[in-house]
Amino acid sequence: MKAKKNPELEIGRNSSLYFAIGLNVMLFLSWQALEYKTYDKDLSAIDVLQIDEELEEEIPVLNINTPPPPPPPPVVQEAITIVEDVEEVEETIIESTEANQSDAVEERIVEVSDVDVEEVEEDVEVPFAAIEYVPVFPGCEGLPQNKMKDCFQKKVQEHVKKNFKYPQTALEMGIQGRVSVVFVIDSKGNTTNVRSRGPDRILEKEAERIIGALPKMTPGKQRGKSVKVSYAVPIFFKLQEG
Repeated sequence: MKAKKNPELEIGRNSSLYFAIGLNVMLFLSWQALEYKTYDKDLSAIDVLQIDEELEEEIPVLNINTPPPPPPPPVVQEAITIVEDVEEVEETIIESTEANQSDAVEERIVEVSDVDVEEVEEDVEVPFAAIEYVPVFPGCEGLPQNKMKDCFQKKVQEHVKKNFKYPQTALEMGIQGRVSVVFVIDSKGNTTNVRSRGPDRILEKEAERIIGALPKMTPGKQRGKSVKVSYAVPIFFKLQEG
């Protein structure tokens, strides 16, 4: 004998309906979860502001005795007097100084004797090697002309050795070398226009000091006239090796 089924107790009869309802419920809950928004809470502090009453300082009023301003200067009214012009002014006539063809030109014959010719002394500078009569150094007087140049050169070298002094600054800095000095003995026998060239200005100044101390000489002559004579001398500054 087979058991009969009760249609009211059949479980799978409404399963599709329940599945649809559950699916809709889950979709609704999912949509609500996605749309849910949260906001940050603002932290605010409420303080009590106490305002004290400002103390108004009373500023004392000082009475300063200020002198009154000076009175304005009086207005001076100038009196204008109208004077009638009764004097006649004479016009000055300026004559032209230009010559025209009608003016006669005075002919004047100038003779040679009427012209004053001033002799101008030529400032000639002759090199020592080309001078006819070399300057006479003190102590070389009376020597023949062929020995005068040798005596001059010898006396200049003796003067350099006698007055030579190595600058202390150059010693400390180790400066040495050759200094070429050029100078001129003018038409009066004085040493002028001293120029130098060397490795350092310290040595150049010392060489110029030595040459500037040369004594006065008898000036050199060219064609019987006293002229300037240029001369060059080398001065060696050398440190001794210790």
